[in-house]
Amino acid sequence: MNGDWLLRGRDGRLSVYLLSDDAVLCRAERASGGPWSAPRRIGGEQKLRASVAVGQGGDGYGHLVAWRPTVSGESGLVHSVHFRSHLAALDWAPIGHPDKKGDLTGPPALAVDAEGRVHVFVRNKGGGVSMVAQKEKGGWTPWRDLKGRDVEGELAAVTGESGRVEVYAAVPGGILYWRQQEAGAQPVLEEAMEAPVRPDTLYALATSPDATTLFYTDDSGDLCVWRPGAKPVTLLPSAGPGPVSAVRCELDGHDCTLLAQRSASGRVAFAAYPTEQESAGAWWTESGPGLPADAAVSLAVDEDDRVVAATLSPSTARLLLTRRKDEPVLALEAWREV
Repeated sequence: MNGDWLLRGRDGRLSVYLLSDDAVLCRAERASGGPWSAPRRIGGEQKLRASVAVGQGGDGYGHLVAWRPTVSGESGLVHSVHFRSHLAALDWAPIGHPDKKGDLTGPPALAVDAEGRVHVFVRNKGGGVSMVAQKEKGGWTPWRDLKGRDVEGELAAVTGESGRVEVYAAVPGGILYWRQQEAGAQPVLEEAMEAPVRPDTLYALATSPDATTLFYTDDSGDLCVWRPGAKPVTLLPSAGPGPVSAVRCELDGHDCTLLAQRSASGRVAFAAYPTEQESAGAWWTESGPGLPADAAVSLAVDEDDRVVAATLSPSTARLLLTRRKDEPVLALEAWREV
């Protein structure tokens, strides 16, 4: 799952999305803070292939994009929207292929702009990045080639506080960065930054009116932070091999960025620091039980402005959850299975 798979809907309820065999399943709170529903298939009976992107707009609607098999040896991308976590999502609708036809080319990523339009990004057969976006009055634009080359692993798409969409991609020895110059415009390649980046470790977060922040792991295993236009900085050693999840929240009256990652020990590690003030330093604190190697972690803020962390393992389908206590600093409730 590429993106934040733990979401708070416009009704305040939390929901999670998980890939299971050839389908995406959803579980949701029956009431805010209450019991959870059983897993339910998203988007009808269409069979899917591995790699699903999840995102959310300011309206609280959840969007999903996935690959589906078409004819023998070929695949195409499909999109579904989930208006309410306790209601059925729309059936999967085809949105095409970055090269018109062919097999899957890479994991998709998506972001939703201020007008609620979905932007889908995926590697094309040339190794660059292509995109397709919803039109303002319905339908989809033609596929556009954003250029680039030798793109590796998952892309990181994000919507800035300005409402404009941005996307990051790892390439050998560096990171590429595209950004919309204005709402509705095609993102343009603005910067290519040299960095020893590990593919599949990118995570982007909107951190101020003028900037988004990219988190990634370098070849030495350090978790690094980069805001385009500046130099990357090393924040702290990575807790584990996978990507981090991040969310902005208020801790003791301060705007902070909270990170979570499955650690090398198998537990969830948390670190927090004042947003965009990496010089303040950060350190990991582990929490919860040991998790399978395929377990992922995602963060959200509930309708009471409490941080919520969830872990999910595709091999076991176990969903574990914790919330921040109403106490100073980052005190968490006991993890519980739902």
